[in-house]
Amino acid sequence: MQGCVVGRLYKAIDKVKKDTQDFFNLPLEDKKKLKQVDGDMDGYGQAFVVSEDQKLDWADMFFLATNPPYLRKQHIFSQLPQPFRETVELYAAELKILALKIIDFLAKTLNMDEEYIREMFGEGRQSMRMNYYPPCPQPDKVIGLTSHSDAAALTILLQLNQMEGLQIKKDGVWISIRPLPDAFIINIGDILEIVTNGAYRSIEHRAMVNSKKERLSIATFYSTKFDRQIGPAPSIISAKNPAKFRSIGAVDYVRGYFARKYDKKSYLDVMRIENSENPAI
Repeated sequence: MQGCVVGRLYKAIDKVKKDTQDFFNLPLEDKKKLKQVDGDMDGYGQAFVVSEDQKLDWADMFFLATNPPYLRKQHIFSQLPQPFRETVELYAAELKILALKIIDFLAKTLNMDEEYIREMFGEGRQSMRMNYYPPCPQPDKVIGLTSHSDAAALTILLQLNQMEGLQIKKDGVWISIRPLPDAFIINIGDILEIVTNGAYRSIEHRAMVNSKKERLSIATFYSTKFDRQIGPAPSIISAKNPAKFRSIGAVDYVRGYFARKYDKKSYLDVMRIENSENPAI
C-alpha cells in the first residue's frame, strides 16, 4: 500500500514538472488568455502589486486556488489546457494528503488536541503558485521574489530544475538552498507559527535569479478552512505558555495579508498581542 502511495506521488511530480514547463513555454498570447483580473490573485501575472510605482519582481507566476473545489475560479480553471488541468488536479490531491500528514506529525509532537487539528485543517484551503524566473543580464540589480514569510500553515515547494535561487534567513544571514532532484522543500508558514503559539516558526525567504538559466518552481500552500478562527490552539495555552498572538477570523486574516506588500515577517508581527495595529484591513 505504501509503495502505491509513493508511486502515485512520483507520477504526479513527473507530470506536473513537464506540464508546468510546457505552460510557461506557451506563446504570450496564449498565457494572457489566463491572465489575472483586477483584485484577483488567480491567473497568470504577478503577486502583491499594490502600487504602479513599485519595483516588480523578476518573475512570472501562475496562481490557482485548487481545493476545496468550490474555491476554484472557473474562468481560469475551466480554461486550463489539457493535460495541464488533469495534472493540476492529480498533483493537488496528492499534496493535500502529504500536507495533512506533515501537519498531523507536527501537532502530535506538541500534544495538540487531535480533533482541533482535524477541524482546523481537514478540508482546508489549498492553492498553488507556479513560478518562472527568467535569466537576467544583471542579476545583482533585481530580485526574483521579495523577502517574506508565507501566510499559509505549510508550503511544499517543488523545484522543476536544479537551478539555485531560493534563500532562507537564519540568524540574520541569507543561506542558499541547494535543490535535490525530486525532493520537496517544506516551509512553515505564519498560520502554523500562530496556531502553535510560536513553537514552530515561519521562515523568511526570498528568490534570487541568475544570468545563465531560467528557474522554475511550484509552491503549494495549505491553510485552514475559511470559517475558522486563526489563533493559538487552546490545548497548548496555559499560565506558563500564554497566548502570544491574537485570534482573528480566517477571512479577515487573508484579507489583511494580501492587502499589504511583501515585507519580511511584518504581517505576523501585526498578529502579536503586544502589537496594537489592527490586521483586519
